[in-house]
Amino acid sequence: MTGHNPGMNVTGHTRRPASIRDVATAAGVSYQTVSRVINGHPSVKPSTRERVLAAIDELGFRRNATALALASGRSRAVTVLTANTTHYGYASILRGVEEAARAASYAVGIGVLESAEQPAVAAEVQRAADAGGGLIVIAYDPAGVRALAAVPAELPVVGVVETPASPPGGDRPWVWTDDREAAHEATRHLLSLGHETVHYVAIPSSTRRTSARTTGWRQALKEAGAPEPRPVQGSWGPAGGHAAGRELAKDPAVTAILCGNDDLALGVLRALHEAGRSVPGEVSVAGFDDAPHSAYLTPSLTTVRLDFTGLGRAAFALLHGVLEKSAQIAPHPVSVPELVVRESSGPPSARG
Repeated sequence: MTGHNPGMNVTGHTRRPASIRDVATAAGVSYQTVSRVINGHPSVKPSTRERVLAAIDELGFRRNATALALASGRSRAVTVLTANTTHYGYASILRGVEEAARAASYAVGIGVLESAEQPAVAAEVQRAADAGGGLIVIAYDPAGVRALAAVPAELPVVGVVETPASPPGGDRPWVWTDDREAAHEATRHLLSLGHETVHYVAIPSSTRRTSARTTGWRQALKEAGAPEPRPVQGSWGPAGGHAAGRELAKDPAVTAILCGNDDLALGVLRALHEAGRSVPGEVSVAGFDDAPHSAYLTPSLTTVRLDFTGLGRAAFALLHGVLEKSAQIAPHPVSVPELVVRESSGPPSARG
């Protein structure tokens, strides 16, 4: 009698991967019971647990992250803590983590930090710790910074931070974006076109200290001997950029604006259009991040590209090395900025 291949049916066609409900049917239990076995819940009877594990093995369910965890006796999961899942940088980091984790047969969970208040942050960190496995914290905002600092010493963690200077995770491994250099490069570009100074619309800082992007902008102005305007505080989205742009559009001396991200730049462009100020004829605008829409705006947006997806992959690779004890802690990976010059920046118009 020929052996049975669990991946093939009697017609020789490849069968779909087994689901948790398939396991439940084979074991004669509910899918909720299978879930409890998968998660190591102590309330499941030993005999029931054995039936479920046997069904997992028979159906080939162990090829996914859950079954691998059962086979190895430890979690093959990571949790990403983040205060935001929608903005481009955050979402791209999450995508990079998920891609790298899937390739390594790890599952990814997401814990959303709804508040920056310490009790709420501590509760979310505890939930992530209870889930087992490792933890990645995106520390681009006050909630993320507090979460990274609150992770227990015994829990494997990698931080994603905006600057290597005194990261909130201390000597824990982290990856970072060189936001300071990126803002410095964008500001120098605008100054090199002949603008007397560059105004800045800032994203919220991750801490009470000045953000790395603001520091890079300020440093470039200082090096050029250019006046330093008061930064205009924005938010994360286009509405904040629109409000800041309306304020800046009133001042005819404003000829160049750097925005803390591309969404802010989108709002600034709209405000300048409404005020009758042409871009780049009267005002040059540069963004930050190189979000997908930036190349398709009118005019297309000059910006600084950061590889957030690659950063997410690097964060998982660093954590994976810790979890598998397969590598020493590597030097902290960095996403190197790349200036992308498009239509929205140009020399200032002659004023007579």
